[in-house]
Amino acid sequence: MLSFRDAAAAEFVKNAAGFPIHAPRPWEWWFQPPSSPNAKAIDWMMQFVLWIMFAVVALVGVLLGIVMVRFHASRHPVPTTTTHNTVIEVLWTVVPALLLIVIFVPSLNMIYQQSNYKHRYMTVRVIGHQWFWEYDYLGAKGVDFTSYVIPPNQLKPGEIRQLSVNHPLVLPAGKKVVFQITSKDVIHSFFVPSLGVQRYAIPGQYWRQWTQIDAPGVYYGECNQICGLNHDNMPIEIVALPMKQFQAWLVEAKKDAAQGNVPKVHKYEVLAEAAAKAASLSHPGVALASAAPIAASQ
Repeated sequence: MLSFRDAAAAEFVKNAAGFPIHAPRPWEWWFQPPSSPNAKAIDWMMQFVLWIMFAVVALVGVLLGIVMVRFHASRHPVPTTTTHNTVIEVLWTVVPALLLIVIFVPSLNMIYQQSNYKHRYMTVRVIGHQWFWEYDYLGAKGVDFTSYVIPPNQLKPGEIRQLSVNHPLVLPAGKKVVFQITSKDVIHSFFVPSLGVQRYAIPGQYWRQWTQIDAPGVYYGECNQICGLNHDNMPIEIVALPMKQFQAWLVEAKKDAAQGNVPKVHKYEVLAEAAAKAASLSHPGVALASAAPIAASQ
Protein backbone atom coordinates (compact mmCIF):
# COMPACT_ATOMS: atom_id res chain seq x y z
CA MET A 1 0.00 0.00 0.00
CA LEU A 2 1.31 3.45 -0.90
CA SER A 3 2.01 5.86 1.94
CA PHE A 4 0.69 9.42 1.82
CA ARG A 5 4.11 10.59 0.66
CA ASP A 6 4.44 7.87 -2.01
CA ALA A 7 0.97 8.62 -3.29
CA ALA A 8 1.77 12.33 -3.50
CA ALA A 9 4.98 11.62 -5.40
CA ALA A 10 3.17 9.26 -7.77
CA GLU A 11 0.83 12.10 -8.77
CA PHE A 12 3.60 14.30 -10.18
CA VAL A 13 3.15 15.38 -13.76
CA LYS A 14 6.06 14.08 -15.86
CA ASN A 15 7.79 15.78 -18.76
CA ALA A 16 8.73 14.33 -22.13
CA ALA A 17 11.87 12.78 -20.65
CA GLY A 18 9.76 10.94 -18.07
CA PHE A 19 11.12 13.04 -15.19
CA PRO A 20 8.70 14.12 -12.44
CA ILE A 21 8.10 17.85 -11.97
CA HIS A 22 8.53 18.94 -8.35
CA ALA A 23 6.54 22.18 -8.32
CA PRO A 24 4.02 23.75 -5.93
CA ARG A 25 0.53 22.33 -6.26
CA PRO A 26 -2.91 23.81 -5.60
CA TRP A 27 -4.13 23.56 -2.01
CA GLU A 28 -0.85 22.06 -0.85
CA TRP A 29 -1.10 22.08 2.95
CA TRP A 30 2.20 20.45 3.88
CA PHE A 31 5.79 20.53 2.68
CA GLN A 32 6.48 19.39 -0.85
CA PRO A 33 7.36 15.67 -0.90
CA PRO A 34 11.02 15.56 0.23
CA SER A 35 13.58 14.55 -2.38
CA SER A 36 16.89 14.75 -0.49
CA PRO A 37 18.27 13.55 2.86
CA ASN A 38 18.03 17.03 4.38
CA ALA A 39 14.46 17.54 3.18
CA LYS A 40 13.45 14.17 4.65
CA ALA A 41 15.08 15.07 7.98
CA ILE A 42 13.24 18.41 8.05
CA ASP A 43 9.95 16.72 7.19
CA TRP A 44 10.44 14.11 9.94
CA MET A 45 11.42 16.74 12.50
CA MET A 46 8.36 18.83 11.66
CA GLN A 47 6.03 15.88 12.19
CA PHE A 48 7.85 14.84 15.39
CA VAL A 49 7.51 18.29 16.98
CA LEU A 50 3.95 18.66 15.69
CA TRP A 51 2.82 15.52 17.53
CA ILE A 52 4.49 16.73 20.73
CA MET A 53 2.71 20.08 20.37
CA PHE A 54 -0.57 18.27 19.74
CA ALA A 55 -0.12 16.22 22.92
CA VAL A 56 0.70 19.32 25.00
CA VAL A 57 -2.28 21.28 23.68
CA ALA A 58 -4.58 18.28 24.22
CA LEU A 59 -3.34 17.84 27.80
CA VAL A 60 -3.76 21.53 28.61
CA GLY A 61 -7.23 21.48 27.07
CA VAL A 62 -8.28 18.47 29.15
CA LEU A 63 -6.91 20.03 32.35
CA LEU A 64 -8.73 23.28 31.63
CA GLY A 65 -11.95 21.35 31.09
CA ILE A 66 -11.52 19.51 34.39
CA VAL A 67 -10.84 22.74 36.25
CA MET A 68 -13.87 24.44 34.71
CA VAL A 69 -16.16 21.58 35.70
CA ARG A 70 -14.80 20.54 39.11
CA PHE A 71 -14.03 24.00 40.45
CA HIS A 72 -16.98 25.91 39.09
CA ALA A 73 -18.34 28.62 41.42
CA SER A 74 -21.60 26.70 41.84
CA ARG A 75 -19.69 23.77 43.35
CA HIS A 76 -17.24 25.86 45.34
CA PRO A 77 -18.95 29.05 46.51
CA VAL A 78 -16.05 29.57 48.90
CA PRO A 79 -12.77 29.74 46.90
CA THR A 80 -9.87 27.58 48.03
CA THR A 81 -6.96 29.28 49.74
CA THR A 82 -4.37 26.82 48.37
CA THR A 83 -1.38 28.65 46.89
CA HIS A 84 1.20 25.89 46.36
CA ASN A 85 1.36 22.23 45.38
CA THR A 86 4.84 20.75 45.41
CA VAL A 87 4.04 17.79 43.14
CA ILE A 88 2.39 19.94 40.47
CA GLU A 89 5.18 22.53 40.56
CA VAL A 90 7.84 19.82 40.14
CA LEU A 91 5.91 18.25 37.27
CA TRP A 92 5.39 21.48 35.33
CA THR A 93 9.11 22.20 35.64
CA VAL A 94 10.54 18.73 34.94
CA VAL A 95 8.19 17.61 32.16
CA PRO A 96 8.77 20.66 29.89
CA ALA A 97 12.53 20.33 30.49
CA LEU A 98 12.38 16.67 29.41
CA LEU A 99 10.35 17.62 26.34
CA LEU A 100 12.97 20.22 25.39
CA ILE A 101 15.69 17.56 25.68
CA VAL A 102 13.64 15.17 23.52
CA ILE A 103 13.36 17.90 20.86
CA PHE A 104 16.94 19.13 21.27
CA VAL A 105 18.69 15.81 20.56
CA PRO A 106 17.27 15.16 17.04
CA SER A 107 17.48 18.91 16.28
CA LEU A 108 21.20 18.88 17.06
CA ASN A 109 21.66 15.79 14.94
CA MET A 110 19.88 17.47 12.02
CA ILE A 111 22.03 20.61 12.35
CA TYR A 112 25.15 18.43 12.31
CA GLN A 113 23.89 16.59 9.23
CA GLN A 114 23.23 19.84 7.39
CA SER A 115 26.72 21.13 8.30
CA ASN A 116 28.55 18.07 7.00
CA TYR A 117 30.14 19.12 3.70
CA LYS A 118 32.55 16.19 3.44
CA HIS A 119 32.66 13.78 0.49
CA ARG A 120 31.13 16.28 -1.94
CA TYR A 121 31.02 15.46 -5.62
CA MET A 122 31.04 19.06 -6.81
CA THR A 123 30.59 22.68 -5.73
CA VAL A 124 28.43 25.27 -7.45
CA ARG A 125 28.71 28.96 -6.60
CA VAL A 126 25.27 30.59 -6.53
CA ILE A 127 25.23 34.38 -6.91
CA GLY A 128 22.08 36.43 -6.44
CA HIS A 129 21.52 39.55 -8.54
CA GLN A 130 18.64 41.98 -8.88
CA TRP A 131 16.83 40.08 -10.32
CA PHE A 132 18.34 36.83 -11.60
CA TRP A 133 20.64 34.02 -10.49
CA GLU A 134 24.16 33.23 -11.63
CA TYR A 135 25.63 29.72 -11.43
CA ASP A 136 29.38 29.12 -11.48
CA TYR A 137 30.48 25.46 -11.63
CA LEU A 138 33.69 25.49 -9.62
CA GLY A 139 36.07 22.90 -11.05
CA ALA A 140 34.52 23.14 -14.53
CA LYS A 141 36.41 26.03 -16.11
CA GLY A 142 34.21 28.58 -17.84
CA VAL A 143 30.87 26.98 -16.98
CA ASP A 144 29.31 30.10 -15.49
CA PHE A 145 25.93 31.34 -16.69
CA THR A 146 22.94 33.41 -15.66
CA SER A 147 19.38 32.19 -15.17
CA TYR A 148 16.41 34.49 -15.85
CA VAL A 149 12.71 33.88 -15.45
CA ILE A 150 10.92 33.33 -18.77
CA PRO A 151 8.48 36.22 -19.35
CA PRO A 152 4.81 35.11 -19.48
CA ASN A 153 4.49 36.14 -23.13
CA GLN A 154 7.46 33.93 -24.10
CA LEU A 155 6.44 30.71 -22.38
CA LYS A 156 6.65 27.56 -24.48
CA PRO A 157 4.34 24.56 -24.13
CA GLY A 158 4.71 22.95 -20.73
CA GLU A 159 6.70 25.73 -19.05
CA ILE A 160 5.39 27.07 -15.75
CA ARG A 161 4.62 30.73 -15.26
CA GLN A 162 7.04 32.49 -12.86
CA LEU A 163 8.97 29.26 -12.26
CA SER A 164 10.52 28.18 -15.57
CA VAL A 165 13.84 29.82 -16.48
CA ASN A 166 15.87 30.22 -19.64
CA HIS A 167 18.92 28.36 -18.28
CA PRO A 168 18.23 25.90 -15.44
CA LEU A 169 20.85 24.73 -12.98
CA VAL A 170 21.87 21.21 -14.05
CA LEU A 171 23.02 18.78 -11.35
CA PRO A 172 23.70 15.05 -11.06
CA ALA A 173 21.15 12.96 -9.18
CA GLY A 174 22.46 10.83 -6.33
CA LYS A 175 25.62 12.91 -5.75
CA LYS A 176 26.43 15.35 -2.95
CA VAL A 177 26.50 18.91 -4.27
CA VAL A 178 27.61 21.89 -2.17
CA PHE A 179 26.30 25.39 -2.92
CA GLN A 180 28.41 28.45 -2.13
CA ILE A 181 25.81 31.18 -1.88
CA THR A 182 26.43 34.92 -2.05
CA SER A 183 24.99 38.11 -3.54
CA LYS A 184 26.23 41.00 -5.66
CA ASP A 185 23.79 43.63 -4.40
CA VAL A 186 21.11 43.04 -1.74
CA ILE A 187 20.09 40.10 0.43
CA HIS A 188 18.44 37.30 -1.54
CA SER A 189 17.48 33.76 -0.49
CA PHE A 190 18.24 30.51 -2.31
CA PHE A 191 15.24 28.33 -1.48
CA VAL A 192 14.32 24.94 -2.99
CA PRO A 193 11.75 23.38 -0.63
CA SER A 194 11.65 19.82 -1.99
CA LEU A 195 15.44 19.58 -1.57
CA GLY A 196 15.58 21.11 1.91
CA VAL A 197 17.73 24.00 0.67
CA GLN A 198 17.35 27.43 2.31
CA ARG A 199 20.21 29.93 2.64
CA TYR A 200 20.44 33.69 2.52
CA ALA A 201 22.61 35.20 -0.19
CA ILE A 202 24.40 38.07 1.53
CA PRO A 203 26.78 40.53 -0.19
CA GLY A 204 30.39 39.97 0.81
CA GLN A 205 29.69 36.63 2.49
CA TYR A 206 29.66 33.01 1.36
CA TRP A 207 27.16 30.69 2.99
CA ARG A 208 27.18 26.99 2.25
CA GLN A 209 24.37 24.48 1.88
CA TRP A 210 24.45 20.99 0.43
CA THR A 211 21.96 18.66 -1.15
CA GLN A 212 21.88 15.21 -2.63
CA ILE A 213 18.97 14.80 -5.01
CA ASP A 214 17.34 11.40 -4.71
CA ALA A 215 16.24 10.92 -8.30
CA PRO A 216 16.24 12.61 -11.73
CA GLY A 217 13.60 15.27 -12.10
CA VAL A 218 12.83 18.98 -12.32
CA TYR A 219 12.89 20.84 -9.01
CA TYR A 220 11.59 24.36 -8.52
CA GLY A 221 12.31 27.00 -5.92
CA GLU A 222 12.55 30.78 -5.66
CA CYS A 223 14.05 33.69 -3.80
CA ASN A 224 11.86 33.99 -0.71
CA GLN A 225 13.57 37.08 0.72
CA ILE A 226 11.84 40.24 -0.50
CA CYS A 227 14.72 41.78 -2.45
CA GLY A 228 13.16 44.62 -4.39
CA LEU A 229 10.73 45.54 -7.13
CA ASN A 230 11.17 42.37 -9.26
CA HIS A 231 11.58 39.94 -6.39
CA ASP A 232 9.07 37.59 -8.04
CA ASN A 233 11.36 37.26 -11.07
CA MET A 234 13.94 35.12 -9.26
CA PRO A 235 12.70 31.52 -9.57
CA ILE A 236 15.06 28.56 -9.36
CA GLU A 237 14.82 25.62 -11.74
CA ILE A 238 17.07 22.63 -11.08
CA VAL A 239 17.37 19.80 -13.57
CA ALA A 240 18.68 16.61 -11.96
CA LEU A 241 20.10 14.15 -14.48
CA PRO A 242 21.37 10.58 -14.18
CA MET A 243 25.13 10.57 -13.75
CA LYS A 244 26.03 9.55 -17.32
CA GLN A 245 23.72 12.17 -18.79
CA PHE A 246 25.10 14.83 -16.46
CA GLN A 247 28.68 14.02 -17.48
CA ALA A 248 27.67 14.22 -21.13
CA TRP A 249 25.97 17.58 -20.49
CA LEU A 250 29.06 18.88 -18.68
CA VAL A 251 31.28 18.01 -21.64
CA GLU A 252 28.96 19.96 -23.94
CA ALA A 253 28.70 22.81 -21.43
CA LYS A 254 32.51 23.16 -21.33
CA LYS A 255 32.58 23.33 -25.14
CA ASP A 256 29.88 25.99 -25.11
CA ALA A 257 31.75 27.97 -22.46
CA ALA A 258 34.98 27.80 -24.49
CA GLN A 259 33.10 29.35 -27.41
CA GLY A 260 31.59 32.04 -25.23
CA ASN A 261 28.09 30.55 -25.37
CA VAL A 262 25.70 29.85 -22.52
CA PRO A 263 25.58 26.07 -21.96
CA LYS A 264 22.19 24.56 -22.68
CA VAL A 265 20.71 21.30 -21.51
CA HIS A 266 20.82 20.05 -25.13
CA LYS A 267 18.94 16.83 -25.81
CA TYR A 268 18.56 16.36 -22.05
CA GLU A 269 16.45 19.49 -21.84
CA VAL A 270 13.88 18.73 -19.16
CA LEU A 271 11.63 21.74 -19.01
CA ALA A 272 8.31 21.27 -17.24
CA GLU A 273 6.73 19.67 -20.33
CA ALA A 274 3.50 17.71 -20.06
CA ALA A 275 0.35 17.04 -22.02
CA ALA A 276 -2.14 19.87 -21.57
CA LYS A 277 -4.98 17.53 -20.66
CA ALA A 278 -2.95 15.65 -18.03
CA ALA A 279 -1.63 18.89 -16.57
CA SER A 280 -5.03 20.55 -16.39
CA LEU A 281 -6.64 17.50 -14.83
CA SER A 282 -3.91 16.77 -12.29
CA HIS A 283 -2.90 20.32 -11.40
CA PRO A 284 -5.54 22.78 -12.57
CA GLY A 285 -4.06 25.64 -10.52
CA VAL A 286 -0.52 25.37 -11.92
CA ALA A 287 -0.14 27.89 -14.73
CA LEU A 288 1.29 25.69 -17.49
CA ALA A 289 1.60 27.14 -20.94
CA SER A 290 -0.43 25.59 -23.77
CA ALA A 291 0.90 22.09 -24.02
CA ALA A 292 1.21 21.07 -27.62
CA PRO A 293 4.25 18.73 -27.62
CA ILE A 294 7.60 20.37 -28.32
CA ALA A 295 10.84 18.73 -29.33
CA ALA A 296 13.71 18.67 -26.86
CA SER A 297 16.59 21.03 -27.56
CA GLN A 298 19.35 19.53 -29.65
